[in-house]
Parts: sequence; structure tokens; C-alpha cells
Amino acid sequence: MFVVSDEQGDIEASPIYPTGLFSFDTRFLSRWVLTIDGERLNALSRDDLQYYETRFFLVPGEPTHYIDAKVSIIRQQSITGCLVEQLTVLNHSTEPCDLTVRVEMAADFADLFEIKDVRQKRGETTAAIDDGHLRISYERDTFLRETIIWSTAPARVDSEGMTFDIHVEPRGRWSTEVHVQPVVRGARGRDIRTSLESTRHRPKHEVQQELDQWLADAPELVCDWEPLSRAYRRSLTDLAAMRYGSLTDPVRLPTAGLPWFMTMFGRDSLFICLQTLPFIPQLTPVALRLLGRWQGSKLDDFRDEEPGKIMHEIRYGESAAFEEAPHSPYYGSADSTPLYVILLDEYERWSGDVETVRSLEFEARAALDWIDEHGDLVGNGYTSYQARNKINGLENQCWKDSWDSISYHDGRIPDPPRATCELQGYAYDAKMRGARLAREFWGDPGYADRLEREAADLKERFNRDFWISDGEFYALALDTEGRPVDALSSNMGHLLWSGIVEPSRAKKVVEHLLGPSLFSGWGVRTLAERETRYNPLGYHVGTVWPFDNSIIAWGLWRYGFRREAGQIAQAIIEAAEYFNGRLPEAFAGYDRTFTNFPVEYPTACSPQGWSAGATLLFLRTILGLNPYEDHLAVIPHLPSKIRRIELLDIPGRWGRADAFGRADGHRRRRTSTS
Repeated sequence: MFVVSDEQGDIEASPIYPTGLFSFDTRFLSRWVLTIDGERLNALSRDDLQYYETRFFLVPGEPTHYIDAKVSIIRQQSITGCLVEQLTVLNHSTEPCDLTVRVEMAADFADLFEIKDVRQKRGETTAAIDDGHLRISYERDTFLRETIIWSTAPARVDSEGMTFDIHVEPRGRWSTEVHVQPVVRGARGRDIRTSLESTRHRPKHEVQQELDQWLADAPELVCDWEPLSRAYRRSLTDLAAMRYGSLTDPVRLPTAGLPWFMTMFGRDSLFICLQTLPFIPQLTPVALRLLGRWQGSKLDDFRDEEPGKIMHEIRYGESAAFEEAPHSPYYGSADSTPLYVILLDEYERWSGDVETVRSLEFEARAALDWIDEHGDLVGNGYTSYQARNKINGLENQCWKDSWDSISYHDGRIPDPPRATCELQGYAYDAKMRGARLAREFWGDPGYADRLEREAADLKERFNRDFWISDGEFYALALDTEGRPVDALSSNMGHLLWSGIVEPSRAKKVVEHLLGPSLFSGWGVRTLAERETRYNPLGYHVGTVWPFDNSIIAWGLWRYGFRREAGQIAQAIIEAAEYFNGRLPEAFAGYDRTFTNFPVEYPTACSPQGWSAGATLLFLRTILGLNPYEDHLAVIPHLPSKIRRIELLDIPGRWGRADAFGRADGHRRRRTSTS
């Protein structure tokens, strides 16, 4: 559950900005407006106390140059299983006052997908007053949603809100709490949410204790560069805030991002786990099991489902319930499946959890089978994608999934199927890692040998077919005829992470990534400035994505370009300072020398799961943290802004370990089993 309001704490439905109280892809409040004697309120300041609580300091009337308010209001909103708004009216006068406090209320029960594209609801909305409670209900066949609102102080309740007639003594105060409870009715009328730990109403101190424990369990960072320390704590807190339990499973995982993607995404969950393994490893086995449970088992064109395929996203709104959208779940991503195998192997390397690796053998083998049996649409040995759902399936099923993200240098869009370069890197890495799992844990050396042969063949063919000799870079993709899609993009950095790049070509790849056409000064752009479709405000055609850059930096480190990895890490963390330590989904690709600050992308999710994870992966990269048998290897290479850094209590198969780095190159590791 989450709430998005304006600067006063009000909610007014708009197709431009998704204000409201949301739970399971449905808006349970579309209007929530506070007035005093009929006047709207003006915000003096706002205090984000914690991720679950915000406080607004307000006065009645329009803002003026001089405020001599005789009355002020403190409005505190918290999410602890339901929305609780505490209203406190302060009388600063020496005279008593009588006031009319009104909260206007409405619920449109809009599906999250309807926010931008308002359409006529097919069900019926009713409002009823029941023993001082306002109950707003929506019913369409078996789809039942309800908003129940009540207050602790007496109120006049009508179908559009609550009115409080209050008397406040001189220098006195009046207060009440207004509770808003979303209800998701099952077939028998029971609230499905009551069985989920993540939606249980809890006192604030319990929520705070859980956050404190979450932060205490993560490694402690001691660093002489405050922007990194601030971004680290903010990222850990955001990851805690975005944890989500589905309607069908009580376990919680970080969602993709607020407000549009507050649900489980296969690709995002896998990358978040890869980014956070050295810090919050408990996320990974949960993600692997849950995604394995939803793994595709049949051919279903509507959902783009195929046997062995890992899902893209799952939704619980009205459009998914009535199959007006294919998100129950939807399988339209070509990268989630190889990433599943990559994460399983990486998790074992860090944790030594052999039981999980063995228990998920079937799912991992099915994912590896998918690469060749369903991922190769053209029959040329490369993973490609094309939507089976021709009505509302995703045209691009790589991480850059906007319609125009894959283009030739001249701006033309290639026909599908499209085999993007990073998909081949993921497939190569999945086969290599799958071979290790098969040989060491599944007792199948023959299968391991086969996977290694296939990986070697893929690497050889890839470096022949994707390399553009006259530009000395890897093509963004191959089109359906096997021709290179010759745009210069950030996708090459993912190739370094996967290990598919020939070492002799790595230097040229790095020169492009850090060159002026791709590197903005704040990070690597998704598409180079020289490309026809480049737009610094284009979603995947010129913006800078912190997640993308974290994978690129990890890849640079793998190939020995550690100074360059630190350069990217430092640039992104410097950008985070302009966003109060919270990295957004993306920001504009303007050159740093042109703007002098990172320009916001207008509809970026913030917070966002893999942007929060990016800070943690940057930290792993600059410290050079890698599991080596039962030990933690530390090979630091610090960016210029950091002189000394310590990361204490790093969890892994070694127990707990401390890592130290200094600008003079000195490194040290201390391991304990506590």
C-alpha cells in the first residue's frame, strides 16, 4: 500500500500525476481534501519522518507575504497496514474559536493502468454510512473492492466526506485520527488482505523496530565521502519501504518502483537481488522460489507465456482480473529467464546454500531449456523476442522496453524478432553458470559439458556477428535478417558484465562507454548523442539510468578497468546528491558541462528498486568484493573523492567479514563467524 499526495497532503485525481491511496493496483482514495471553514490550506513545510510517515505543517488560506495565522494545522499521515491521518488544530489566539473542519472523500477504484488513460468504469460504485463509518464500494461481477473510513472524534458523515464542528480554547488544541482501510473482497466476501503479514495493521513502533532491524542487519558503512554514506542509507531504507507481498504469497520483495510499478517484476527483482547480495542476501532465495513458482508451463499467446519462461510482471487490478490486460501474470521479457540462472549461481557463490540450488534444479533446467527451445525465434542460435500477444503485448521485451528503444543509426525501427546484444551476454553467462551448477550440485557432468560447448560456440559467433568493424563496437541488436542494428548504446556495458566480450576488444568498448557521445559526466547515456533517435529526455534513447550504470561499472571491474568503474560510480553518486541521496529511475542525458546539475526526468519512478540497488552494487564494485571459495576477496580501487572506506559485517558463506580500502591502494579483510 502507498499514498501519493500533493504538498499539502491532499489527494485530487488527475491523469497527469497519480495521486491517491493505492493497494494491489487499485486506487482506494481519489479525493482527500482538507479545509478549515471552507478554505483550502497552505503548506509551511513538510517533514518526511520515515518512509511510512509524513507530517505537513499548514495554515488556512492562500499564501501571502506576511503570515499572522491565528490557527495552524499539523497533518500527519502514516501507512501501517491502513492509512491513518492524525489532524491537530492549534489555536494561537487568546480567544476561543469555533471552526468547521472538513475532509472531502471519494474513491474511484481506478486500475493503475487507467490513471493516465481515464475510461468509463464498468462496475457500480456506491457509498453508504454505517455506524459512523463511510463505506465506499465497487462491484463488478466477482471483483469487489471497498474503502472504509472512520474517525476517533465525533463527525457528521455524508457520502462525500466528514465534517467536524470543533471548539478550541485559547492556546489550545483539538485532534482526531481518521482511518482509511482498503478492502479486497474474495469470492465469499472475506478481505483477502487480512491473511497477509504485509497488509496487517501494525502500531508505528512495530514498523519502526522492523526498519531498525533491517538497517542493523545490513553491513555498516564507514566512509569519508558523505554523499556515498547518505545514498547508502537512503537506498537501504527505500528497499525496505518498497517491499511487497502479493495477494497469493505472504513473502515480501522490493517492487520495481513508485508509483507505476509497485508490484513484482521478474527482471527487476532478479537485478535487485544481484545488486544487493552482499548486503541483504535474504531477498534472493525468496525471489528465486517465488519466480520459480510462477515459471511458465505452457504456450499462451495472450500472456506471452512459454514453458520455462520467467514472468515479467503480475498485477491484481481490474484490467488483469477480467483479462483486459495480460498481467495475471505476463511473461513478456526475454531476459528474466537467463537472469534467473545467473542469480541462482551467484547466490550459491555468496551463500553456500546448496539446498536451495538443488531444490530449484528443475526450474533452472527449464530456464536453460527455454533459451534454445523458445528464445531462438529465428533459428540462428541467438535469443530474440517478438510479442505473441499482438494486441497489448510489449513490442520490446528487453530491459529497454519502450517502443523506440531499439533503432538503427539512421533512426529506423527494425522489424521483429529482435536479438539485442545484452540478451546474448545473459544467455552465455547463464550457460556457463548452469554448467557449474550441473557439475558441482546436480551430479550431471555430461549436461555441464554440453552447456559449456554451447556457451563457447555462442561467444565465438557473437563476436563475429555483432562486432561492427568500422566503428569498433558491438551492435545494439541483430534484426530478423541477421543484419546489425548499428546504433551505439549502453547495452555494451552489460556485455562486459556477462563475460562474452573478447578481451582484445574490451578496451574499445570502454573507450566508447566513457567517450563524450555516451558519457554525460553524470553517467553513461542509454543511447549515444550521435544517434538519430537520441533525445536527452527520451525514456530509453538518451537518459541516464543508475541501474544501467551499476551493471556497466560491474562489467568494467570484471575486465580490469577499475579506474573507469570508479569514475562511473562517483558520477552517479554525485548526481544522487541533487536528489537528496535517492537515485531516481532515470535522469536527463544533458552533458554535465552544459547544465552543471542532473536534470530530472519528468515521470521517473522515485524511489525505484534497482536504482536503490545501484548504490549497493557501486559499493561492491569500488571495494572489489567477490566470493572466492569460502572467503571474501577484496580488491578495492577507490574513486578520487574517497580516501578511506570500511564496510563492516558483510554476510556470506564465510560468516561475517569486514572490508577496508584506502586511496593508497592498501586493502585488508577481517573475517569472523559471528
